[in-house]
Amino acid sequence: MIDLHYWPTPNGWKISIMLEECGLPYKLVPVNIGTGEQFKPEFLAISPNNRMPAIVDDDPPGGGAPVSVFESGAILQYLAEKAGKFLPADLRGKYEVLQWVNWQMGGLGPMAGQANHFNMYAPQFNPPEQLTYGQARYSNEVNRLFGVLNKRLADRPFVAGAYSIADMAIWPWVVGFKNFGQKLEDFPNLQKWFEETGERPAVVKGKAAGAELRKTPGINTEEQRKILFGQTASVVR
Repeated sequence: MIDLHYWPTPNGWKISIMLEECGLPYKLVPVNIGTGEQFKPEFLAISPNNRMPAIVDDDPPGGGAPVSVFESGAILQYLAEKAGKFLPADLRGKYEVLQWVNWQMGGLGPMAGQANHFNMYAPQFNPPEQLTYGQARYSNEVNRLFGVLNKRLADRPFVAGAYSIADMAIWPWVVGFKNFGQKLEDFPNLQKWFEETGERPAVVKGKAAGAELRKTPGINTEEQRKILFGQTASVVR
């Protein structure tokens, strides 16, 4: 059994989708990031960056003690290697996939996250005239990254050719395209891929995992904003 320490967000969806695609048994362990559960010592023991998702696999390949993994890209690779699915074994195929996983981890995810912050959350507590630079900066970068992805998908059904953990890493970070200031119709190849991937049964089920945990989506209170947007090194001391 795999314990998935999770909250229903794009990074969490990556892993629930992968687990559903692989058919691996798992148990959701909620980590309510709006109330600060990510700072509890027991969670920091498996995720020292105080970010979800993280997993604990009590039946790791080769046996032995349970294995814990944090960072969603590393978790996707671990699960792919455990299941023998969605990551090619040959050198060229493997790195064709992993470079796009890293593209999402280092580019699309952070930039889309910042666009979401400036477009959706920052207006709650900043005068609008102070937000325009951040909104344009990050929305424009997401636009560029969507363009990269649209071009990539012009001649292939999935990001690395065959369906892989690259698609599972990227797809959840397209879900909020409106919050990032984007229109999918501007990116027809990306739109086709997004819609068709979203119809996969495991994607539908993985995205729905734990939906009941977040009955009121978004950041709605001053305390939530303080927890999520006011973190310094003090939270890990």
